[in-house]
Amino acid sequence: MNSLSIFGTSSDAGKSTLSFAITYLLHHRGISVAPFKAQNVSNNSQVTDAGGEIAIPQHFAAEAISLKTTPDMNPVLLKSGGKSKAHMIVNGKSVGDKDVWSYYRDIDTLKPHVKRAFLRLQKKYGCIVAEGAGSPVELNLMDKDLSNIFVAEEFNTKIILVADIQRGGVFASIYGVYHLLPKKLRKNVIGVIVNKFQGDMSLFDEGVKIIEKKFNIPVLGVVPFKPFNLGFEDGESIMNYVQDTKDAIIKVGVIKLPHISNFTDFEPLVVDKEIELSFISNAGDMATCDLVILPGSKRVVDDLEWLKVRGFEEKLKSEEQKVVAICGGYEMMFEKILDPLGIESDAKVTEGFGRLKGEIIFQKKKIVKKGNYRLFRRIVEGYEIHNGIANERCKAKKNLYGTFIHGLFDSDEIRELILREINPNYKGYDFKEFKAKAIKEFASHIDKHIDMNKIEKELND
Repeated sequence: MNSLSIFGTSSDAGKSTLSFAITYLLHHRGISVAPFKAQNVSNNSQVTDAGGEIAIPQHFAAEAISLKTTPDMNPVLLKSGGKSKAHMIVNGKSVGDKDVWSYYRDIDTLKPHVKRAFLRLQKKYGCIVAEGAGSPVELNLMDKDLSNIFVAEEFNTKIILVADIQRGGVFASIYGVYHLLPKKLRKNVIGVIVNKFQGDMSLFDEGVKIIEKKFNIPVLGVVPFKPFNLGFEDGESIMNYVQDTKDAIIKVGVIKLPHISNFTDFEPLVVDKEIELSFISNAGDMATCDLVILPGSKRVVDDLEWLKVRGFEEKLKSEEQKVVAICGGYEMMFEKILDPLGIESDAKVTEGFGRLKGEIIFQKKKIVKKGNYRLFRRIVEGYEIHNGIANERCKAKKNLYGTFIHGLFDSDEIRELILREINPNYKGYDFKEFKAKAIKEFASHIDKHIDMNKIEKELND
């Protein structure tokens, strides 16, 4: 069976959600399938069952069909670094910072890692759904493109193009990307999915005819826009969340740090009908929030200084301010952050907000693990990704809950513990049940609007 590449005709065209949905649908058609992305750029990562980090979309897609997760699903991951650098993770493990020039100069050294990861997956699964990155036809970078051209050429994958009709210029983007692809890859394009349509679907009937007759590209489906507030890949995608707040009784503000990470921590709040969640960048906005979340950060010291400059310090130091501090945010709540080895910054000592006694010390070896943790007298399934160490992985004080553990809001018990202190009328809900239902409903929505029979036939040819 052939494997499949999902190419976008632009960034944020919906590749991640469609890749997940198609993986899910193929699995439920009885096909042995696994998600893959050669190289991802995101501060949002998860710990795999096999150990090591991968980006959220591939972890989410695998988890949705009960696959054991492995670094092979995302062999190269880049996170925010300092001074025009990116923190590189290869095969799930940190290999240090790289500047952009060095990354592209050494790109050929990463290709064997991508190739071996793909081949290992191919030995276990009949079909690999490989998500692309950005546009596949950035002409000045095509020879340095791991996620699109390299995978498609190396493994002769079938290709689906995904176009975002909300951006405008959908015809130009489809025609342009198709004709800029190398000739041998054009033959592998099985069709295009027009994504995020809003309005009367019949208005695009003529558009389908134009694409199929004038461009000679099959249209595999026109997908109406449907919010899906799970599996966020990056900051841009989470800003597109949609909430129904008519029944909200608690306002939660997440401080939008410049290097915010692991924002999937807030998914259970985004989909909670009793919560109105917003991302805030100004200290004055805290006054309207019943609870403030200080989230994870890839650059803790830099984001701590940003908070001070933006006027957040006084409020975050106050014991009257209700705060949940996670990972990097937790580290900021201590008296000092010590970084003698320069792991995150040149500052050896940085003053924290001091609501928790003691110091955070950055160590060279990153803690990357997942499991069941005892947090605030509750058992929570979660994960850790951090260099900072403290005497305890969680602490609770007046109006403050802090922890290194990501995924705490996935726990119904933890949400109820924290939110009922704010409003005793908070009822709560079963997040796991909601998540399973939302995944099934979204996949069914995609199935209804794309031609899965044609996709499966092309993969079998």
